[in-house]
Parts: sequence; structure tokens; C-alpha cells
Amino acid sequence: MSLIPAVLTAAAAEDGYDLAFTPSDGVLVLLGFTMVLTFMALIMTRRLTPMVALIVVPTIFGLFAGAGLGIGDMVIDAIKSMAPTAALLMFAIMYFGIMIDVGLFDPLIRVITRVLGDDPAKVVLGTAILAGAVSLDGDGSTTFIITTSAMLPIYLRLGMSPVVLTCVAGLMNGTLNIVPWGGPTVRAASALGLQPTDIFVPMLPSLATGLVIALAFAWFLGLGERRRLGGSIDTSRMDGERREGLFAAPRIVRGAEPKPGAAATLRTGNVVTVRGARAAVAAAELVSATDTAMADTMLDPNRPTLRPKLIWFNLALTLAVMVLLVLDLFPLAIVFMVGAAIALIVNFPKLKGQADEIVAHAPSIVGVVSMVLAAGVLVGVLNGTGMVTAMASWITSVIPASLGPFLAVITGVLSIPFTFFMSNDAFYFGILPVLAESAAHFGIEPVEMARASITGQPVHLQSPLVPAILLLVSLANVNLGDHHKKVLWRATVVSLAMLAVGVLVGVIPFAA
Repeated sequence: MSLIPAVLTAAAAEDGYDLAFTPSDGVLVLLGFTMVLTFMALIMTRRLTPMVALIVVPTIFGLFAGAGLGIGDMVIDAIKSMAPTAALLMFAIMYFGIMIDVGLFDPLIRVITRVLGDDPAKVVLGTAILAGAVSLDGDGSTTFIITTSAMLPIYLRLGMSPVVLTCVAGLMNGTLNIVPWGGPTVRAASALGLQPTDIFVPMLPSLATGLVIALAFAWFLGLGERRRLGGSIDTSRMDGERREGLFAAPRIVRGAEPKPGAAATLRTGNVVTVRGARAAVAAAELVSATDTAMADTMLDPNRPTLRPKLIWFNLALTLAVMVLLVLDLFPLAIVFMVGAAIALIVNFPKLKGQADEIVAHAPSIVGVVSMVLAAGVLVGVLNGTGMVTAMASWITSVIPASLGPFLAVITGVLSIPFTFFMSNDAFYFGILPVLAESAAHFGIEPVEMARASITGQPVHLQSPLVPAILLLVSLANVNLGDHHKKVLWRATVVSLAMLAVGVLVGVIPFAA
């Protein structure tokens, strides 16, 4: 006998889409899970680009699920809901791209480089600390923009893999996503009528554990990069550029295979000697500096876009933008729109300069905005055909009554895959209330269920349904599948550790 009845109604019926037919809930559950797994398999095996997979896979499965002529309305409705996010990311990329071009972040790069040196292990650990510090504002997009703009040039200069950067940044941001001003904790509190601080404060030991594990992963990833590159990088030839405070971006000559034991020659207008030559060339094959606009411009000390006389204005403008983001007085998209417009007018007063600057960042903008809009196809099909509803109803109905006393731990475990496969809204407003209502019959408090439900956030932040992670991989020019192969198992370990610590300290009951 099922512990929890299926109490959710079909989304398709609510929205009135023109469905060709309505499959049974069992078929919808099967199609929903198969669709998500097919998408993941295609991008992780690099059979399709994420954007193409986000469009083609849901379209095919949506038609099998009876979407019929209504699939268009489903997708358009989802895209409408994601349009503000797409606008935010578009103008955020443009704004920070402008700030990079004009040299605002060059002093930051100098400081980071002096502190971390040329040791890949320290660079990766520094990436984790920076991402963690910026993640305290609760906004993943801002975290990834700042972390990538500060650290990616260093990764490219040292020949390190940018996938390591995205893995570490994603881990730290996902772990800190449970802060009370972040989305998941607020959603859980709203769904169950609780105060966010009642959920978050007792979870501080879990959060601390998660951060320690994430930092440990970062250190070992850094050690792996150090071994792959043959130790610390010899950048003594950069002393002259250090005196200027800038580094030139290495351009790897593709196809130039160094002789065994010989140093790799990287062309930046002068010769760079790097130990671990094969590893450096292999890393450069993953991301070319010329393909990554945000990194490429930052590293050129002679770029014509530098505006050293305007650095204090640009700093004040950036601080104003950040304050407005935190205060949440205006929609985030309009803040970046106005900020980008002011930055263009002041730094590039001539029309041609403004046009050139916009075009310069078009590749980064198109990459991330196209994926966000393509994700609308997946979200639209999941919601419009009723797949999400059926999946939520199925998971809550298959839990046997004998497991009722363990519902808090079960909820924590379920939060790992379910917040990856569906949006936070669907999980916290659709599944969590049903689970919490059933758990109450066994004496498990709603606040304990809420605490368990947020432990899956390190994995959730890696989902292709999260626009911020699409922004991260786009800025670093990393394949989403490569990112998932490196980060998902580590994020799962962090989530399970946070859940285990919550149980050990008694804020999440193992059994009622």
C-alpha cells in the first residue's frame, strides 16, 4: 500500500494546451525520466551540443507524450518566463566584458597572481575561495562572472584546464546556495510556512562540512593539474610584464607538437617557456584564448580598449551596480541594461567604438542566451505535457508505509536527483509539501523536512535547467558534458555529507 496518494493534477489540463492525446501517468513518468537521461547521455558523450540537445530531445519526447499542436504554446510560455533571465545574462556578460576590456579587473589579476604565484594547486584553491566569497551574495550568475573574469586568464596563461575552474566554482556556489537569502531555502520556507533562518541556522555544521569537502576537492584537483603540467610553471620570462602589471595571453599554435622533453613554445608576441609542454598544449586544445573573448581581452597589455584614466569611474559604477543587485530595488536585468549603456557611453563615446565593443562580446552572449532560450523547450515540455506532475506524483506514491519514519532522510536523498531533473519551484512547491504532510503523521516536523530538502543544492546548481551554470560553461568555453563528468560525482558526495552531518548533529532526524 502506498504511503502517499497522488494528489497533483495534470499541468496540461490546467494550462489548456492542445494535446494530441493524454498518456497514462506511468507512461509520462517513463518518458520524463528517459528524456532527461537521454539528454544527459548525449551531452556527456559529446554527441550533440547542449543547445541542440535541449531543443531536439524534448521535442521528440514531447510528441511521444501527446504534446501535438500544443507543443508550440508550451515552449513559448516557458520562453516567456525565461526571457528576463536571458536579458539579465545578456547584459551582465556585456557589462562585465566592457569592464574587462577597459582594464578594471587588471589590478585584481595582479594581486591574485602575486598571492598565488604560478603553482596550479594554489590557483585552483584560490579559485574555490574566490567563488565561495562571491557566492555569499546568493546570486550564481554574479559569482560565475566575477570568478571567471578573474581566474580564467590565469588558467589559460598557465595551460590549466578550464574544466577544473568550472568544477570548483560550481561546487562552491552550489554548496553555499542554501544561504537564507538564496532561492532554495526561501522556497522551502514559503512552501511550508516557515522562517528561512529556522531552516538555515541549524544547518551551519552541514554547510561548514560541505565547504571543507569542496575545498579539499579543489586542492586535489589542483594537485592533479600540478602533476599534469609537470610542477609549477616557469614564468620568469614574464618579469617584464609583471613590472607593467599585466600578462599577455598565450596563443597556442594548434598542431605544434613539442619534442619529448622539450619545452613548449607559446606565442604571445614573445617566447614563453613552460614545463610540462605536452600537458600545456593538451590543455590549450580544450579552450583557445582566441575563442574566449572575456579572457582574451583581459590578458593583452596593449589592447586599445584600455581606459586607465577612467578606472575610478568604472569602479564606482560597478560598485553601484552591485549595491543595486543586493538591495533588489529593480529587476536585475534593468540594472545591467542601464549599467552597460552608461559604461559604453562614458568609455566609448564614439558610435564606432560602441558598436565594436558590442560585437566583440557577441560570441559569449549568443552562446549563453541561446542555451537559456533552448532550455525553454525542455521546461515547456516537462510542464506542458504533465511529465513533472506525473514524476512528482509517482515518487511520492511509491514510498512504502514502512519507510514513513525515515522520510526526512529519504527527502534529503531524493533532493539530489530531483532538483537536478526539475526546477526548484517544482520540487519545493510540488513535492516537498506532500512529503512533509505525510511525515507529520510520524512526528517529523516540517522544519526538519525543509532542512533535509536543501542538502541536494550542490547537485542542483549543475543542472542544465539552471541558467547560471550555462553562463559559467559559456564564459569558460567548456562543454557542459565535460563539466558534468568532472563535477556531478563530487557534488553528490558534498550533498550526502551535508545530509549525514545534519543527521549526526540532530537537526535532521534519521528516524521518527
